[in-house]
Amino acid sequence: MTELAHPRFFWQFPMRLVRHARLDEFLPDDGHLRILFLWGKDCPNCDIAKGQMLLAQQRFEWLDVEWLHDNVYEDPSMATHFGLHGIPAFFVFRGAKKLGRIGQWPGTEAFVAAIEKLRAGPGVAQAPA
Repeated sequence: MTELAHPRFFWQFPMRLVRHARLDEFLPDDGHLRILFLWGKDCPNCDIAKGQMLLAQQRFEWLDVEWLHDNVYEDPSMATHFGLHGIPAFFVFRGAKKLGRIGQWPGTEAFVAAIEKLRAGPGVAQAPA
């Protein structure tokens, strides 16, 4: 099924698809920063986030940050795992440790500022040379 608002989002903004059954495999304890984007097909608030991310794509691309995603409508066990009450939701991990959650969509400025703060924080893993 094709999404209506941003059908090519994941081609334009590459993220690795992860399912709940394999989540631990995608979160190795290596100290690297990862963002898990939980969304749903034709979710209006998810479409707003995707649209804003596409408008300023370069602001969301960090060499030391890996993006993961899952459509929780297709994988409801992921939503249950994180106790979701709404989407989009973004979970930030350093290695296997969950650092926090950005619930709903705060807008480009607030999102980027939050990630920049985490990138600069203690225990930051260095990007591979």
